[in-house]
Formats: sequence, structure tokens, C-alpha cells
Amino acid sequence: MMKKEEGPETFAALYKKLFPVLMKVAYHITGDMDVSEELCQEAFLRYHKRLVPLEDADQVKYWLLRVVKNLCLNFVKRRGREKKAVERYAKNDKTVPLSGETMVLKNEAFRQVRAALRALAPSLGTVLILKEYAGLQYSEIGKILRISEGNVKVRVYRARKELKELLDKEEPYVP
Repeated sequence: MMKKEEGPETFAALYKKLFPVLMKVAYHITGDMDVSEELCQEAFLRYHKRLVPLEDADQVKYWLLRVVKNLCLNFVKRRGREKKAVERYAKNDKTVPLSGETMVLKNEAFRQVRAALRALAPSLGTVLILKEYAGLQYSEIGKILRISEGNVKVRVYRARKELKELLDKEEPYVP
């Protein structure tokens, strides 16, 4: 068993090694750097408080990626519910000004890609983020999501196809 303060990689070494990968995944799910950092730190806190240590560094990585993914998806769902509540309130109360965020998103290619990723079904968006932004192999993604490697490949293919269709509709600005 891999102890948190013993073995080839201490907790500090794991944190230093895995935090950048977790941040990439979290950022591409949430779209917010500060929130992503908080969620990644929360994942490491949960690992540190874990009563039963994991066998090796790979298991720690996969476990942390699953935790970060779930924390981020929960955050996105919560943010969506909050946004809907604000929109309902805005419809009823005309004194609440609407933001120009939509205009900015349409003019910036990077923001369009993030919006399109969020528009994908979570099962497709997650595999694409893990593949493209975290740089993980199909087999690693399969272990994290607990699905077969073949299923990962199918989901990545479908996600890319749907993402292309979404972006073709928007005609993103590319400088």
C-alpha cells in the first residue's frame, strides 16, 4: 500500500506532479481558473483524508481524476441551476440588466470551443477533455471512467463529431 508520507512519492511529490493535469481537466470543464484551483485542492484534501491509501501512483492519479471530474460536473450543474434561477428572476423583474457575456463568447474562438464542450453530453465532453486537454491515453481514460477502451474510442469519436457540428454552426473567429 502506498502511504501518503512514505514510498517513492510523498503526498507533496504527488501534488506537484498531478496538480497541473488536474487543473487542465478542471478548467476545461468549469471554464473558471479560480474555481478549478479550489476543486483540485478539494480533491487533494479528500485524498489526504482518505483512510485507506491506494496501491500506487497510477491509482492515485486515476482516483484524483475521477474526484476532480465529479466535483467539476457537480459545480457545472449547480452553476446551471443558479443561472436558470437568475434568468427566471430577470424575466419577472425587468430592472436586472443582462450581461454582454454572450456577445463576447461569440467573438472569441477559445470561448466558443469551451461553450461547445459544455454543450456536449457529460459522457462525451468528459472523455474529450481527458483525451485532448489532459493528454491521457484511451486505456487510462477507460480506467478513470470505468469503461472499456473501445467504449472510450467510440465516445471520443462521437464527441469530436458533435463538437465539429456545434462549431460549424457558430463559425468561430480565428485570428
